[in-house]
Amino acid sequence: MDYIVFDLEWNQCPNGKDKENKHLPFEIIEIGAVKLNENRETSQRFHRIIKPVVYEQMHFRTQEIIRIDKESLNQGVTFPSALRDFLEWCGPDACFCTWGAMDLTELQRNMKFYGQLELLEGPVRFFDVQKLFSISYEDGKSRKSLEYATDYLEIPKGEDFHRALADAFYTSEILKRISADCMWANFSLDTYQNPKKKSEEIHIVYEKYEKYVSREFRTKEDAMKDREVVSTRCFVCGKSAKKKIRWFSMNTKNHFCLAICPEHGYLKGKIRMKKTDDGMTYVVKTLKLTDEDEAKMIREKRELLRRKRKVKRHQGK
Repeated sequence: MDYIVFDLEWNQCPNGKDKENKHLPFEIIEIGAVKLNENRETSQRFHRIIKPVVYEQMHFRTQEIIRIDKESLNQGVTFPSALRDFLEWCGPDACFCTWGAMDLTELQRNMKFYGQLELLEGPVRFFDVQKLFSISYEDGKSRKSLEYATDYLEIPKGEDFHRALADAFYTSEILKRISADCMWANFSLDTYQNPKKKSEEIHIVYEKYEKYVSREFRTKEDAMKDREVVSTRCFVCGKSAKKKIRWFSMNTKNHFCLAICPEHGYLKGKIRMKKTDDGMTYVVKTLKLTDEDEAKMIREKRELLRRKRKVKRHQGK
Protein backbone atom coordinates (compact mmCIF):
# COMPACT_ATOMS: atom_id res chain seq x y z
CA MET A 1 0.00 0.00 0.00
CA ASP A 2 1.15 3.54 -0.82
CA TYR A 3 0.21 6.72 1.00
CA ILE A 4 -0.70 9.51 -1.42
CA VAL A 5 -0.21 12.86 0.32
CA PHE A 6 -1.75 15.45 -1.97
CA ASP A 7 -2.65 19.11 -1.99
CA LEU A 8 -4.78 21.18 -4.33
CA GLU A 9 -4.85 24.85 -5.18
CA TRP A 10 -7.99 26.34 -6.67
CA ASN A 11 -9.51 29.52 -8.02
CA GLN A 12 -12.99 30.91 -7.49
CA CYS A 13 -15.30 33.32 -9.26
CA PRO A 14 -13.56 36.72 -9.45
CA ASN A 15 -16.91 38.52 -9.69
CA GLY A 16 -18.41 37.35 -6.41
CA LYS A 17 -20.35 34.39 -5.08
CA ASP A 18 -23.64 35.41 -6.72
CA LYS A 19 -22.07 34.96 -10.17
CA GLU A 20 -20.24 31.69 -9.53
CA ASN A 21 -21.03 28.42 -11.25
CA LYS A 22 -23.04 26.65 -8.53
CA HIS A 23 -21.79 23.27 -9.73
CA LEU A 24 -18.15 24.34 -9.40
CA PRO A 25 -17.53 27.04 -6.78
CA PHE A 26 -13.81 26.15 -6.64
CA GLU A 27 -11.94 25.28 -9.84
CA ILE A 28 -8.76 23.29 -9.29
CA ILE A 29 -5.71 24.85 -10.95
CA GLU A 30 -2.88 22.81 -9.41
CA ILE A 31 -2.33 19.29 -8.07
CA GLY A 32 0.74 18.36 -6.07
CA ALA A 33 1.39 15.01 -4.42
CA VAL A 34 4.04 12.96 -2.64
CA LYS A 35 3.94 9.16 -2.63
CA LEU A 36 5.10 7.33 0.48
CA ASN A 37 5.65 3.58 0.57
CA GLU A 38 4.26 1.30 3.28
CA ASN A 39 7.11 2.36 5.58
CA ARG A 40 6.22 6.00 4.94
CA GLU A 41 9.39 6.69 3.00
CA THR A 42 9.18 9.14 0.09
CA SER A 43 9.27 7.37 -3.25
CA GLN A 44 7.81 9.69 -5.92
CA ARG A 45 6.35 13.14 -6.54
CA PHE A 46 3.59 14.36 -8.85
CA HIS A 47 2.77 17.85 -10.10
CA ARG A 48 0.37 19.33 -12.65
CA ILE A 49 -0.74 22.89 -13.39
CA ILE A 50 -4.26 23.00 -14.80
CA LYS A 51 -5.53 25.58 -17.26
CA PRO A 52 -8.72 27.18 -15.88
CA VAL A 53 -11.76 27.17 -18.15
CA VAL A 54 -14.62 28.14 -15.81
CA TYR A 55 -12.92 31.07 -14.05
CA GLU A 56 -10.25 32.21 -16.50
CA GLN A 57 -9.57 35.36 -14.50
CA MET A 58 -7.91 34.87 -11.11
CA HIS A 59 -9.74 35.95 -7.97
CA PHE A 60 -7.65 38.67 -6.31
CA ARG A 61 -7.24 36.67 -3.10
CA THR A 62 -6.20 33.55 -5.03
CA GLN A 63 -3.59 35.61 -6.87
CA GLU A 64 -2.26 37.01 -3.58
CA ILE A 65 -1.94 33.60 -1.91
CA ILE A 66 -0.90 31.20 -4.67
CA ARG A 67 1.18 33.40 -7.01
CA ILE A 68 0.88 31.36 -10.20
CA ASP A 69 1.47 33.57 -13.22
CA LYS A 70 -1.00 33.76 -16.08
CA GLU A 71 1.45 32.28 -18.60
CA SER A 72 1.96 29.14 -16.51
CA LEU A 73 -1.80 28.67 -16.18
CA ASN A 74 -2.35 29.11 -19.93
CA GLN A 75 0.23 26.40 -20.58
CA GLY A 76 -1.43 24.03 -18.12
CA VAL A 77 -3.24 20.84 -19.04
CA THR A 78 -6.98 20.22 -18.81
CA PHE A 79 -8.45 18.94 -15.56
CA PRO A 80 -9.64 15.61 -17.08
CA SER A 81 -6.13 14.94 -18.38
CA ALA A 82 -4.47 15.88 -15.08
CA LEU A 83 -6.95 13.76 -13.13
CA ARG A 84 -6.33 10.66 -15.24
CA ASP A 85 -2.56 11.12 -14.89
CA PHE A 86 -2.91 11.59 -11.14
CA LEU A 87 -5.04 8.50 -10.53
CA GLU A 88 -2.80 6.36 -12.76
CA TRP A 89 0.23 7.62 -10.81
CA CYS A 90 -1.50 6.87 -7.48
CA GLY A 91 -2.01 3.21 -8.40
CA PRO A 92 -4.80 0.82 -7.38
CA ASP A 93 -3.78 0.39 -3.73
CA ALA A 94 -3.43 4.01 -2.62
CA CYS A 95 -4.52 5.63 0.62
CA PHE A 96 -5.13 9.39 0.45
CA CYS A 97 -3.74 11.84 3.01
CA THR A 98 -4.51 15.57 3.09
CA TRP A 99 -4.13 18.60 5.35
CA GLY A 100 -7.74 19.07 6.43
CA ALA A 101 -10.82 17.57 4.83
CA MET A 102 -11.58 20.06 2.08
CA ASP A 103 -9.18 18.95 -0.68
CA LEU A 104 -10.73 15.51 -1.13
CA THR A 105 -14.23 16.97 -1.32
CA GLU A 106 -13.26 19.56 -3.92
CA LEU A 107 -11.36 16.96 -5.95
CA GLN A 108 -14.56 14.92 -6.21
CA ARG A 109 -16.67 17.99 -6.97
CA ASN A 110 -14.36 18.83 -9.88
CA MET A 111 -14.46 15.19 -11.00
CA LYS A 112 -18.26 15.27 -10.97
CA PHE A 113 -18.29 18.50 -12.99
CA TYR A 114 -16.26 16.79 -15.72
CA GLY A 115 -18.14 13.48 -15.56
CA GLN A 116 -15.26 11.56 -13.96
CA LEU A 117 -16.61 10.80 -10.50
CA GLU A 118 -16.97 7.09 -11.26
CA LEU A 119 -13.15 6.88 -11.34
CA LEU A 120 -13.04 7.19 -7.53
CA GLU A 121 -15.25 4.97 -5.40
CA GLY A 122 -16.77 6.62 -2.35
CA PRO A 123 -17.28 7.28 0.48
CA VAL A 124 -13.52 7.66 0.71
CA ARG A 125 -11.52 6.72 3.79
CA PHE A 126 -8.46 8.92 4.22
CA PHE A 127 -6.01 10.38 6.73
CA ASP A 128 -6.63 13.99 7.76
CA VAL A 129 -3.08 14.96 8.76
CA GLN A 130 -4.25 18.25 10.29
CA LYS A 131 -6.51 16.32 12.68
CA LEU A 132 -3.80 13.73 13.37
CA PHE A 133 -1.31 16.47 14.22
CA SER A 134 -3.78 17.91 16.73
CA ILE A 135 -4.38 14.51 18.32
CA SER A 136 -0.67 13.72 18.49
CA TYR A 137 0.74 17.07 19.62
CA GLU A 138 -2.10 19.25 20.92
CA ASP A 139 -5.59 18.88 22.39
CA GLY A 140 -7.20 16.91 19.55
CA LYS A 141 -9.68 19.72 18.91
CA SER A 142 -7.59 22.59 17.54
CA ARG A 143 -6.92 22.84 13.81
CA LYS A 144 -3.67 24.71 13.16
CA SER A 145 -2.19 25.89 9.88
CA LEU A 146 0.25 23.78 7.89
CA GLU A 147 3.03 26.31 8.48
CA TYR A 148 2.39 26.25 12.25
CA ALA A 149 2.73 22.46 12.34
CA THR A 150 5.84 22.60 10.16
CA ASP A 151 7.46 25.09 12.54
CA TYR A 152 6.31 23.17 15.62
CA LEU A 153 8.02 20.00 14.39
CA GLU A 154 11.08 21.99 13.23
CA ILE A 155 10.82 20.75 9.65
CA PRO A 156 13.22 22.70 7.38
CA LYS A 157 11.39 25.14 5.11
CA GLY A 158 12.84 25.36 1.63
CA GLU A 159 9.79 26.12 -0.52
CA ASP A 160 7.04 28.72 -0.17
CA PHE A 161 3.71 27.57 1.23
CA HIS A 162 0.46 27.68 -0.79
CA ARG A 163 1.85 25.86 -3.81
CA ALA A 164 0.46 22.35 -4.21
CA LEU A 165 3.68 20.33 -4.36
CA ALA A 166 5.35 22.25 -1.54
CA ASP A 167 2.31 21.88 0.73
CA ALA A 168 2.08 18.18 -0.10
CA PHE A 169 5.77 17.81 0.83
CA TYR A 170 5.34 19.54 4.19
CA THR A 171 2.21 17.48 4.91
CA SER A 172 4.09 14.27 4.11
CA GLU A 173 6.92 15.23 6.48
CA ILE A 174 4.41 15.87 9.27
CA LEU A 175 2.74 12.52 8.57
CA LYS A 176 6.09 10.76 9.02
CA ARG A 177 6.18 12.14 12.57
CA ILE A 178 2.80 10.67 13.57
CA SER A 179 2.62 7.13 14.89
CA ALA A 180 0.94 4.44 12.81
CA ASP A 181 -1.24 3.55 15.81
CA CYS A 182 -2.57 7.10 15.95
CA MET A 183 -3.19 7.14 12.20
CA TRP A 184 -5.19 3.94 12.00
CA ALA A 185 -7.14 4.65 15.18
CA ASN A 186 -8.27 8.03 13.82
CA PHE A 187 -8.81 7.67 10.08
CA SER A 188 -11.37 9.97 8.47
CA LEU A 189 -14.28 9.43 6.10
CA ASP A 190 -15.18 11.78 3.26
CA THR A 191 -18.92 11.59 2.52
CA TYR A 192 -19.18 13.68 -0.64
CA GLN A 193 -20.31 10.40 -2.23
CA ASN A 194 -22.81 9.75 0.55
CA PRO A 195 -24.95 6.64 1.16
CA LYS A 196 -28.12 6.65 -0.95
CA LYS A 197 -30.10 3.84 0.65
CA LYS A 198 -30.48 1.97 3.94
CA SER A 199 -28.13 -0.87 2.98
CA GLU A 200 -25.32 1.62 2.31
CA GLU A 201 -25.48 3.37 5.69
CA ILE A 202 -22.19 3.49 7.60
CA HIS A 203 -21.35 2.66 11.22
CA ILE A 204 -17.75 3.16 12.35
CA VAL A 205 -16.64 2.52 15.94
CA TYR A 206 -13.51 4.40 17.00
CA GLU A 207 -11.73 4.09 20.34
CA LYS A 208 -13.67 6.91 21.99
CA TYR A 209 -16.77 7.40 19.83
CA GLU A 210 -19.02 6.00 17.12
CA LYS A 211 -19.86 7.63 13.79
CA TYR A 212 -23.01 6.90 11.78
CA VAL A 213 -23.71 8.19 8.27
CA SER A 214 -27.32 7.86 7.15
CA ARG A 215 -28.98 7.38 3.79
CA GLU A 216 -30.64 10.35 2.08
CA PHE A 217 -33.88 12.03 3.19
CA ARG A 218 -35.95 14.67 1.49
CA THR A 219 -35.96 17.01 4.49
CA LYS A 220 -34.34 17.48 7.91
CA GLU A 221 -37.72 16.74 9.47
CA ASP A 222 -37.88 13.39 7.68
CA ALA A 223 -34.40 12.55 8.93
CA MET A 224 -35.32 13.28 12.54
CA LYS A 225 -38.29 10.90 12.29
CA ASP A 226 -36.01 7.97 11.46
CA ARG A 227 -35.46 5.54 14.36
CA GLU A 228 -31.83 4.84 13.53
CA VAL A 229 -31.00 8.53 13.22
CA VAL A 230 -32.33 9.39 16.69
CA SER A 231 -31.27 6.15 18.44
CA THR A 232 -28.69 6.25 21.25
CA ARG A 233 -26.97 2.91 21.67
CA CYS A 234 -23.81 2.59 23.71
CA PHE A 235 -21.07 1.81 21.20
CA VAL A 236 -19.06 -0.07 23.84
CA CYS A 237 -21.63 -2.67 24.86
CA GLY A 238 -24.30 -2.23 22.17
CA LYS A 239 -27.11 -1.72 24.68
CA SER A 240 -29.70 1.04 24.38
CA ALA A 241 -28.76 4.15 26.34
CA LYS A 242 -31.68 6.00 27.92
CA LYS A 243 -32.01 9.62 26.86
CA LYS A 244 -31.68 12.11 29.71
CA ILE A 245 -32.08 15.05 27.32
CA ARG A 246 -33.83 14.40 24.02
CA TRP A 247 -32.49 15.70 20.75
CA PHE A 248 -32.62 19.49 20.52
CA SER A 249 -31.21 22.02 18.08
CA MET A 250 -29.49 25.35 18.64
CA ASN A 251 -29.49 26.06 14.89
CA THR A 252 -30.67 24.47 11.65
CA LYS A 253 -27.65 22.20 11.18
CA ASN A 254 -26.71 20.67 14.54
CA HIS A 255 -28.72 18.67 17.08
CA PHE A 256 -27.56 17.48 20.51
CA CYS A 257 -28.68 14.98 23.14
CA LEU A 258 -27.54 13.38 26.38
CA ALA A 259 -28.06 9.69 27.18
CA ILE A 260 -26.82 7.31 29.84
CA CYS A 261 -25.66 3.70 29.67
CA PRO A 262 -26.08 1.79 32.97
CA GLU A 263 -22.65 0.24 32.51
CA HIS A 264 -20.54 2.92 30.81
CA GLY A 265 -22.11 6.21 31.89
CA TYR A 266 -22.98 9.34 29.94
CA LEU A 267 -23.08 9.54 26.15
CA LYS A 268 -23.28 12.86 24.33
CA GLY A 269 -24.84 12.79 20.90
CA LYS A 270 -24.39 15.19 18.00
CA ILE A 271 -26.26 15.14 14.70
CA ARG A 272 -24.99 17.24 11.80
CA MET A 273 -27.34 17.80 8.89
CA LYS A 274 -25.56 17.61 5.54
CA LYS A 275 -26.82 18.70 2.11
CA THR A 276 -26.01 16.94 -1.14
CA ASP A 277 -25.44 18.79 -4.42
CA ASP A 278 -28.94 17.65 -5.39
CA GLY A 279 -30.58 19.23 -2.33
CA MET A 280 -31.17 16.00 -0.41
CA THR A 281 -30.35 15.67 3.30
CA TYR A 282 -28.28 13.09 5.12
CA VAL A 283 -27.06 12.82 8.71
CA VAL A 284 -23.66 12.38 10.31
CA LYS A 285 -24.19 11.33 13.93
CA THR A 286 -21.53 10.89 16.59
CA LEU A 287 -21.97 9.34 20.03
CA LYS A 288 -19.15 9.86 22.54
CA LEU A 289 -18.61 8.77 26.10
CA THR A 290 -18.51 11.83 28.33
CA ASP A 291 -18.36 12.89 31.97
CA GLU A 292 -20.48 14.87 34.42
CA ASP A 293 -18.87 18.20 33.46
CA GLU A 294 -19.78 17.86 29.79
CA ALA A 295 -23.22 16.52 30.73
CA LYS A 296 -23.70 19.71 32.73
CA MET A 297 -22.72 21.80 29.71
CA ILE A 298 -25.32 20.05 27.56
CA ARG A 299 -27.98 20.67 30.22
CA GLU A 300 -27.01 24.35 30.32
CA LYS A 301 -27.16 24.56 26.54
CA ARG A 302 -30.66 23.03 26.58
CA GLU A 303 -31.76 25.42 29.32
CA LEU A 304 -30.45 28.41 27.36
CA LEU A 305 -32.50 27.30 24.37
CA ARG A 306 -35.63 27.04 26.52
CA ARG A 307 -35.11 30.56 27.85
CA LYS A 308 -34.64 31.98 24.36
CA ARG A 309 -37.83 30.30 23.16
CA LYS A 310 -39.71 31.58 26.21
CA VAL A 311 -38.59 35.15 25.52
CA LYS A 312 -39.67 34.84 21.87
CA ARG A 313 -43.10 33.56 22.90
CA HIS A 314 -43.60 36.52 25.24
CA GLN A 315 -42.42 38.97 22.58
CA GLY A 316 -44.92 37.50 20.13
CA LYS A 317 -47.89 38.17 22.42
